[in-house]
Amino acid sequence: MHDIQNETDSRGIELDQVGISGLRYPVYFEDGYLRQDGIADIAITVRLQHDRRGTHMSRMVALAHDHLQRFDPRQLPQVLKAGADLLDAPAVTVTVAMPISTTVVAPASGRESKQVHDVRIEGHWDNGDVTVVTAVTSEVTSLCPCSKAISDYGAHNQRSRITLNVTGQGDSPYPLPVQSAVRLLTSSASAPVVPLVKRADERVLTMQAYDHPVFVEDMARDVSLACRDRGLRHSVRIRNLESIHSHDAVAYVAG
Repeated sequence: MHDIQNETDSRGIELDQVGISGLRYPVYFEDGYLRQDGIADIAITVRLQHDRRGTHMSRMVALAHDHLQRFDPRQLPQVLKAGADLLDAPAVTVTVAMPISTTVVAPASGRESKQVHDVRIEGHWDNGDVTVVTAVTSEVTSLCPCSKAISDYGAHNQRSRITLNVTGQGDSPYPLPVQSAVRLLTSSASAPVVPLVKRADERVLTMQAYDHPVFVEDMARDVSLACRDRGLRHSVRIRNLESIHSHDAVAYVAG
C-alpha cells in the first residue's frame, strides 16, 4: 500500500512535536527499589523533519508495547534510541505517567497502609543527547508557624501537595528514585500524611506537626537545599491547601 506519511512535504516547516498522547497501557514499574503493576498514561512524540508529511503513529504504539510494558526509568535512554531508529526521527520524547504507592507505617499502632504518589517520567532524545525528568507529587502535612505563635493553643494545619522534578542526563538518567524522592519530601514537612491512623497515631501526628511548624517557603527551601546538597538539577512546586483561608499558599524554586 502507498505510504502517505512518507510523502514529501514542500512547505518547509519542521514540526517540534507530533505523535500520540493519552495512550493508557499496562506497565510493570521496576526501578531497583519499587516494583508495581499499573496502568500508565503514555505519550510519544517526535520532531518531524521539514520534508516529511507525517510520522508513523502505529509504530509509537508498537514502541510502547515492545519497550514500556516493563518500565525501568534507568533504561529509558535505550528506549528513546530504539524509538528514534524505529521512527527515523532526529528527536523523540517519551512520557510515562502513573500512580505509584509506598508503604506508610502509623507511628503508634504500627499499622501499615499505602500512600499513592503521582509519578511522571519524561525522556527526551535529541540526536544522541538524552535528558530524563522525573516528577514526583506527594502529599504531606504542614502547620503554620505564625498561627502557632499567635494562638493561646492550637494552630491551623493542612495537607500540602509537593511536586519535585529532578533532571538526569547522560550516564545518570534517574539520579533520585521515586522512593527516595518521597522520603525527601516528607522530611521537609511538619508531619507525614498517613492513610490509616488509630487514635494513638492521630495524637502522635498532631503533636509532631505542632512541634515542627513550617511555612510553604520553608518546605520549598528545605527540599531545594537537600537537592543542592546531592548535586541534583531540580525544581520544586508546592501548594498548601489552606484550611482557614479562601486561598491556597504556593511556592516555586528551581536549582
